[in-house]
Amino acid sequence: MSHDVPFDLKMKGVLFMLETDELQGALPQVAMPLPGPNAKKILAKRAENVPSAVLCNYPVVIDRGSGAMIEDVDGNRFLDWVAGVGVMNVGYGQQRVIDAVKQQADRFFHGMINITTHANYVDLAARINELAPVNADTRKTMFVNSGAEAVENAVKIAKSFTGRGDVIVFSGAFHGRTALTSTMTAKKTYSYGIEPAMGGIHRAEFPYLYRAPRGYSREESIQYYLDKLQYVFEQAVPAKQVAAIVIEPIQGEGGFIPAPFEYVAALRKICDENGIMLVADEVQSGFARSGKLFVSNYWKEKGFAPDIIAMAKSIGAGLPLAAVTAGSHIMEGVQPGIVGSTFGGNALACAAGLQVLDIIKDQKLTDRATRIGQMAFDRFTDMKSRYEEIGDVRGIGSMIGVEFVKDKETKEPYPELVSKIIKHAVSHGLIMENAGVHDNVIRFLSPLVATEEQIKAGLGIYEDAIKESLAEF
Repeated sequence: MSHDVPFDLKMKGVLFMLETDELQGALPQVAMPLPGPNAKKILAKRAENVPSAVLCNYPVVIDRGSGAMIEDVDGNRFLDWVAGVGVMNVGYGQQRVIDAVKQQADRFFHGMINITTHANYVDLAARINELAPVNADTRKTMFVNSGAEAVENAVKIAKSFTGRGDVIVFSGAFHGRTALTSTMTAKKTYSYGIEPAMGGIHRAEFPYLYRAPRGYSREESIQYYLDKLQYVFEQAVPAKQVAAIVIEPIQGEGGFIPAPFEYVAALRKICDENGIMLVADEVQSGFARSGKLFVSNYWKEKGFAPDIIAMAKSIGAGLPLAAVTAGSHIMEGVQPGIVGSTFGGNALACAAGLQVLDIIKDQKLTDRATRIGQMAFDRFTDMKSRYEEIGDVRGIGSMIGVEFVKDKETKEPYPELVSKIIKHAVSHGLIMENAGVHDNVIRFLSPLVATEEQIKAGLGIYEDAIKESLAEF
């Protein structure tokens, strides 16, 4: 865990949100078996009209949200520790976002940036350029709509700038579901049946320290993974052909695994020596989640900032918005016409994005991420000492993964238990999601505006769900 940022002890709840909205400070409460009668009707209609391949295993139909809480169409209340998979860092119902979007909607919805310039796009780009910790003195930013688009454009920018065609990604990676990003994504569930994959993508082994060779020290483990990367250069693609190495500072779908700083420092050196762009996929880890605006802030402070950052999810507070930021020299080295987007940087979404940056600053959400992350990490670590089935607890700030195993010695994954824990938790008002190559990790991804009382209540439901689930085996 990273705990560099002190917490303001005056922050006991959520600041600057609607004081009259009682849902904001409510605790989880489920009054009936799920789904309730109203939700059941909507879910039946969903089954008739929405492809089952658009997966959803949660018996919840949201009606409204405030802070870290949502209420379903039957009046049940849930603490949301998935937050749209990291989209709602600033929480539901932020009045400043609502007002800004309404005001923009009164003026116009859309002006394509390739045709007419609008101030929200330019202002948000300027703000991000001030804040994004990339390896350059001056920076430029472009906007798209989703995390996959951001990653794909980051790769295109790296290829265009370097004149090279190959990319290195990692085991456990998730970068999206487009043709390119599904190839970059490790788990073949996301691309099964739609191959052949795109060429030029090579995979190194991610530094997953919990599953490093038995008996290795931390230093030996990191060297082991660096040797695996060197093998890629020797056996798959020469370093001089590689445009970019793309890495998640904390793997998301791969199991909430932080990339060790020592490993990233070595990556930075390798990239510098070989003219490779180091790309940080901060789609899930960005916007205060880690206790900094980006995990790359920690990297930059330690001297190994990335060249390009892909960001999305919480930047738009729920509206489709994503961005790519790089040094000005990199962005200006891109062939005209290579990048662009009809809806990227939509005026409504950029209006929300400007408010998100203000809210993070005004509500001290980086501090709050550190505080609630510490609360959760301490409780999870305590659980680990008492449950044989918890093999590892890791993360940075408020992005924490708890890995469940059948035995701490063998580390055999335990996805069956995770599935039961999630099911029991939602039935008592806590929404959680799994992760990991074997689906045996539960992620902590609470909105950063959750009150301490809500975090404590969620942790209680979490442990009760473990007990209930273990009793069924």
